[in-house]
Amino acid sequence: QVQLVESGGGLVQPGGSLRLSCAASGIIFSSYFMGWYRQTPGKQRELVASVSSGGTKGYTEPVKGRFTISRDNAKNTVYLQMNSLKPEDTAVYYCNAKDLAILSKNYWGKGTQVTVSL
Repeated sequence: QVQLVESGGGLVQPGGSLRLSCAASGIIFSSYFMGWYRQTPGKQRELVASVSSGGTKGYTEPVKGRFTISRDNAKNTVYLQMNSLKPEDTAVYYCNAKDLAILSKNYWGKGTQVTVSL
């Protein structure tokens, strides 16, 4: 059974930092394309950052220079370091794992709330 469990969300003031973690089980983690998405009420889920099995990273423009995605294949975990947080970063953040060769192997975590506010 595949599980993706996010942790590390919470309430932080503008300019602060948070580190999200996503622990994966039930998949061959090192072969999966991993991503962090976020969603706010009434909006579509958007890709924030991604890291391929080979370590190539990508970011959506609003978070470039502030967020860093990383993966630890030995721990089956992907991280999202978020610095210089802004109120507009407030959202539920979801971890995603994709097998790019088999599209049906596309898994989601339950999400973790990040709130940036005074």
